[in-house]
Amino acid sequence: TLRIHAHTQSKKKILATMGVTKRTIQPGDGVNFPKPGDKLTMHYTGTLASNGSTFDSSHKRGRPFQFTIGIGQVIRGWDEGVMQMSIGEKAILGITSDYGYGSRGAGGVIPPNADLNFEVELLRIN
Repeated sequence: TLRIHAHTQSKKKILATMGVTKRTIQPGDGVNFPKPGDKLTMHYTGTLASNGSTFDSSHKRGRPFQFTIGIGQVIRGWDEGVMQMSIGEKAILGITSDYGYGSRGAGGVIPPNADLNFEVELLRIN
């Protein structure tokens, strides 16, 4: 995680974190972690950090999401955050916009420059 110090006009120091943070809700096995190129199966719910509104959920579709980690198939925050998780782990990934969809936003549901939260569960490394 990259930390940047910025100064406001009143010279008060503010701290802005850019990247991804992980908060574990349920620990995994602590042994089996994904490596770049692994195909993963996960459940997730994505919300806007600004107001908590849900923009996407594999639970609502009734099926887990499958993708290949570490090759740019998903946003950078997922590529970096999910590789810190072990099988069975459930966590909240806090993702700043530069590690999410940036200034372009996504699909009319994620505004430009939006910070995101994902509740994610690593079900399988296939």
